Amino acid sequence: MPTIAKHGDVRPELARDLGLSHAGAVVVGTIIGSGIFLVPAEMMQAVGSARLVYLAWMVGGLLSFFGALTYAELGAMKPQAGGEYVYVRDAYGPLAGFLYSWTTFLISKPASIATITTGLVRILGTFPALSFFPRAFVSQPFTVNYGQLVAVAATVVISWLNYIGVRRAGEFQFLFTLLKVAIILGIVAVGFSYSGGTWANFATEFAGAKGGIAGFFAALVAALWAYDGWNDLNMVAGEIRNPQRNVPLSLIWGVATVGALYILVNAAVQYVLPAAAVAVSERPASDAIALVLGRAGAGLVSAGMAISMLVTLNGSIMSGARVPFAMARDGYFFNAIAEVHPRFRTPSVALIVQCGLAIVLLLLGGSFRQFFSLAIFAEWLFYMITGSTVFVFRRREPQAERPYRVWGYPVVPALFIVVSAALLYYTFTDNLKSSVSGCLVILAGIPVFYIFARHRATSLK
Repeated sequence: MPTIAKHGDVRPELARDLGLSHAGAVVVGTIIGSGIFLVPAEMMQAVGSARLVYLAWMVGGLLSFFGALTYAELGAMKPQAGGEYVYVRDAYGPLAGFLYSWTTFLISKPASIATITTGLVRILGTFPALSFFPRAFVSQPFTVNYGQLVAVAATVVISWLNYIGVRRAGEFQFLFTLLKVAIILGIVAVGFSYSGGTWANFATEFAGAKGGIAGFFAALVAALWAYDGWNDLNMVAGEIRNPQRNVPLSLIWGVATVGALYILVNAAVQYVLPAAAVAVSERPASDAIALVLGRAGAGLVSAGMAISMLVTLNGSIMSGARVPFAMARDGYFFNAIAEVHPRFRTPSVALIVQCGLAIVLLLLGGSFRQFFSLAIFAEWLFYMITGSTVFVFRRREPQAERPYRVWGYPVVPALFIVVSAALLYYTFTDNLKSSVSGCLVILAGIPVFYIFARHRATSLK
């Protein structure tokens, strides 16, 4: 229902227009993007054997599933726009909530959007007609190539789709998620139909792998990027019908479905290609299908991958804008960010600003790996912090209504937190520059918070 603003005007609210099918598509469609198609090579380069690649996929899937179980309780208990921001704010206070939202707004979401669109350009660039993407469009005052412009265009178009209504964005998410699942099952079927395939490939190794614990964590980070996005549903909980039921259902079955699909795709690729071939391929799935169906088949896979990334981009843009929106509604950010479009009932200003930040990052340039290294550290830092809030709420509010209680409590959320901490240590030391940059941006939010807090206190007098 709309609320009454300070001066008596009716204040429009976000619309609860997303049903169970839309919510499930946000989980599955946002997770399955570029990762499953692009990271198997990086995982093989890191660990050097199919067995360890599978172990990384399983550990990453289990960690993500434990996170989803934990978030299911939080999402059902507090079904409000902003998701993690709301949980961190209520558990640890407004400063902690602000730092989460500040980090998401400035680092996690822009870097995530840039990663997805950079991966999209990487895939589209494999088509001969689009081979001009690396060419410079302008050289002064800095170089911008055609590929960067395509990435910017994709960001603008999907942001516009979300601007004109969450239901339209939700329907796009649902329909194209069905299409991407069909594409993935098709890749699996084609891969296992290859007459030259052999189960012996699963025992092959890549001699040039990084190896050791550092190599395994590198593979795990890549796997976790492929699984990333399961938390996005909680950010749009304020627009989901019957969230107490639909949020837990969508999270649990969505992550489980994605885990099964990932294992199947990896198995099909490994059945066709030995470890050394996977390690040197930029697009293992496309190369595997090319062996079975020829280059035309690989082109169809690449087109499917591009569609898949657009769906992931849609889910990421949809969810990301709700975080600064929720913070602004609390009075800790610019008032304009809290605006809801009177006709479309979407966080229109937040979507525009988020789009602008992603475009800046894209124009500054960077590689696929640089973008996801920047995003993964910031995201998992707050996944860990958010996961810990379930213990705070259980202790502080034991009688609160919990439509869903996390299975395996307290072991499951505790394991999620411990492994997240280990992953953060690895990503910090392995990607020191990106991690330090992320920490500096987070710390820079502290004085900014107090500026907004002072202004909020003054306006409430």
